[in-house]
Parts: sequence; structure tokens; C-alpha cells
Amino acid sequence: MSSHFLLIVLVASILHVAYATAAATSANLTADAAATAYDILEKNNLPRGLLPKGVQSYNLSPDGKFEVTLPGECDFPVTFGGQDFKFRFASTVGGVIQAGSIHEVYGVRVQIKFGWLGLRQVDRAGDQLTLQVEQFTQTFPTSTFAVSPSCS
Repeated sequence: MSSHFLLIVLVASILHVAYATAAATSANLTADAAATAYDILEKNNLPRGLLPKGVQSYNLSPDGKFEVTLPGECDFPVTFGGQDFKFRFASTVGGVIQAGSIHEVYGVRVQIKFGWLGLRQVDRAGDQLTLQVEQFTQTFPTSTFAVSPSCS
């Protein structure tokens, strides 16, 4: 995202990432104790930029449930293909993560035109990310999410 989303996602939104100091890790899977939430995204073939900067902590359970805590609500704009998108992350966001996908995303909304819609899923296919937002899907190059956005 030119101005960045994610999250993504974590992501969705859900998904964003790069300079996090995720000191508290409660990962119950095979993630090592020093891994950050951003590392978990990368280990699952998802770009770090699906999470904004500033992740405070995360939890990853054996069934893939992934929850991230941010210092507060986080907004940031993304411009792609001549369209403007605004992403809003709640202070707690999450979903179920697996290789190349985050589904059952919660805590991430996308403003399209005049309405806010919930991000539901993020899928990677090659160099493309498809974001499923309630009634529609939007595809972005993964490079759009290479760097974690800063919250405004």
C-alpha cells in the first residue's frame, strides 16, 4: 500500500510491522520466545506491513489464533490504483493465521468512500494479496505492505 494498510491484518489486518518491539510474546506454537508479531507474519508467508508500527504484544495459540495488542486505535491511509482507502485498527486485532492467509479477522475496518467495512480475510497468491472486505475483494501487490505504516 502506498500509504499502507493491515492490517491485516492482520489483517488483515490484521494486518503491519517493521519496527515493532513486541516485548511480550505468549506464543504457544513453535514460535521462539524472541519472535515478534511481524516475524509470525513472515513465517506464514505474509508481509510484515500488514501490521502497523508499535505492536505491544501478541498471542499465538496452537490452533493458529493470532491476537495482537496495539497502544490504541490506529488509523492510516492507503492509496492504490487511484483509489484511496483508510484502515482503522482497534487496540486489539486478530484472526486465524496459516501459511499465506489470515481469516476470521476482527478489529480491522476499511473506509471505502463514505462507509466503514470490516476486513474478513487476507490471502496471498504469489506477489498479490487479496483483502476480503464484507461485500467485495481488493487485490494489492505484496510490496504495498512491505513497510509497516505509522498510525495517525
